[in-house]
Amino acid sequence: MKQLSYALLASIIFMSCNQNKEQETTVEDKAAVEEMENFEWETEQFADIRMLRYRIDGWEKLSLKQKELVYYLTQAGLAGRDIVWDQYYRHNLEIRRALETIVKGYEGDSESEEWKKFMVYVKRVWFSNGIHHHYSNLKLKPEFSQDYFTKLLAKTGAQLSPEAKAVIFNDKDGKKVSKDADTDLLLASAINFYDPDITQAEAEEFYKKMIDSDDPRPISYGLNSKLVRDEKGEIKEVKWTETGMYGSAIAEIIKWLEKAKGVSENKAQGEALGLLIEYYRTGDLKKWDEYNIAWVKATEGDIDYINSFIEVYDDPLGYKATYETVVQIKDFDASEKMKVISDNIQYFEDKSPIMNEHKKAKVTGVTYKMVAVAGEAGATTPATPIGVNLPNANWIRTEHGSKSVSLANIENAYEHAKGGGFLEEFTFTKEELERSKKYAEISGKMHTALHEVVGHASGKLNPGIGTPKETLKNYASTLEEGRADLVALYYIMDPKLIELGLIDTMAVGMAEYDNYIRNGMMLQLRRLNMGEQVEEDHMRNRQLVAAWAYEMGKADNVIERKNLDGKTYFVVNDYKKLRAIFGKQLREIQRIKSEGDYEAGKLLVETYGVKVDPKLHQEVLDRAAKLNIPPYSGFVQPVLRPVMSGDTLKDIEVMYPTDFTQQMLMYGEQHSFLK
Repeated sequence: MKQLSYALLASIIFMSCNQNKEQETTVEDKAAVEEMENFEWETEQFADIRMLRYRIDGWEKLSLKQKELVYYLTQAGLAGRDIVWDQYYRHNLEIRRALETIVKGYEGDSESEEWKKFMVYVKRVWFSNGIHHHYSNLKLKPEFSQDYFTKLLAKTGAQLSPEAKAVIFNDKDGKKVSKDADTDLLLASAINFYDPDITQAEAEEFYKKMIDSDDPRPISYGLNSKLVRDEKGEIKEVKWTETGMYGSAIAEIIKWLEKAKGVSENKAQGEALGLLIEYYRTGDLKKWDEYNIAWVKATEGDIDYINSFIEVYDDPLGYKATYETVVQIKDFDASEKMKVISDNIQYFEDKSPIMNEHKKAKVTGVTYKMVAVAGEAGATTPATPIGVNLPNANWIRTEHGSKSVSLANIENAYEHAKGGGFLEEFTFTKEELERSKKYAEISGKMHTALHEVVGHASGKLNPGIGTPKETLKNYASTLEEGRADLVALYYIMDPKLIELGLIDTMAVGMAEYDNYIRNGMMLQLRRLNMGEQVEEDHMRNRQLVAAWAYEMGKADNVIERKNLDGKTYFVVNDYKKLRAIFGKQLREIQRIKSEGDYEAGKLLVETYGVKVDPKLHQEVLDRAAKLNIPPYSGFVQPVLRPVMSGDTLKDIEVMYPTDFTQQMLMYGEQHSFLK
């Protein structure tokens, strides 16, 4: 049966192509539309979270061999699921297993208030891959008593060490990742990338001795290891490899990657998978670079993937990466249309407002695809990104290029499941409201594409300047995300997008400016509890850009703070001047990155990106509470099931489970490979 999501998405994004042409609708199309309309996008809500589902668009177009490849890649991802739990906190796995034993063995009153509170806590732990909130990084606080928990342990036979049990209820290890520059970043963070007693100064000194600052192609120091203190008190790395730390899970990952390699679509894809397997076996970071170069060049085929230790957001020092996987299927129609962005990448670099010495003379090998996710594991689930640009090594991006993807079916699921009311509550004029409703979807997708394809691929470091994690340290991720956002904001108001056929009116850019300022100044505050400051890098970057722009435009009243009936609004009065401000901000943040100007970066982030106005914060919380829409969403993953005839694989079916609890219990039973 034909799925319409490709055509629907393409028609939304590329409204200018055939907007007024009457299109034929087949019986098959109508059936697909009806199935989409009846699909259950949202399954449940708990705490500050709602659980959604997504469809694997295009599955029926794949050959059996391609389906087999997708299946092996998703199984490889799930095989490493335990790793991210242990990375996030040293007691997480023990606690998770005790909680799951209780859930499976409980025979008491499931309608009692304490049991309901217990189950909310369990779901929050599952959602966050540990006992710290997935976004705020603060430790989750159970609403049931310690006595009740002790009884549950006893009645179900669940085992938990005294230290792990106590930490659920006490104030120890209260924050998974601290970005507070006034603290020792490691001692203030519970993340399990470093032994608990290793200080920031010790870790920085360890890597300072190791790093060759004159190497133009540096390896990703520390990316795949934990820093520990041995019995002599000396600090050393323990690598995450098949024969090292996480070895039992990595061996299982390798098993499935070997199977995937055997059904790869082409030679380049197979060679890249072979290098990834070798990297997992050896832990050699030069092999990691070889793999990334091969992966970037493997652009043919309909299936692609992200797999390994990738992003460093959760390391306060920016060295160590969390385990994550995304398996994806090319969205053929939309990818072909959006290819125009990567085809014109040099235009965007040449016309950028950054200094000429910070521009790339030639932007190399940028590819962009819109994809349908087929499965995720590790740090990418249940909460998922909507766009990805990799690899992260600056020199590989400069010399060999990068891959950018937008997760189209994830965005599609969000769009189907979104609740109403926020625009009506936080827009000031009828014109702003109507423009936002009309263009919010296309402007959001265009921002994501420009952010990932153009933003992260743009600019270069000055000769002799170290990598951002060395120079900008704990501010590197915030500034990089801000830089990429500013590229997107600057170009979404460029008439070139109309010329390229990507949009048909500048109102798309205006809608994105309204949305970005509204979110950066106000709406995202609903994700914080009263008294908290902004810690998460993406939230910091949005507030930094918006608040700094508000300050820069005060003389000309570019963005105006208004109050009506006791409600606050931030209204853009001059979109052209705001674009010029975004250009100036981009120029400065690129300078900071290119020159490794730590003090200037710190000043920007601390001045504009961290502090929260408590009065405005309370107002946002009060206004948002009336709408009853949780601020966070995540996904129950599809399940791929092989269909066998004897020993012969006949097909692989897709199932879309609705029960988050049952999926988490199944994962715990079938995909747990660490002791």
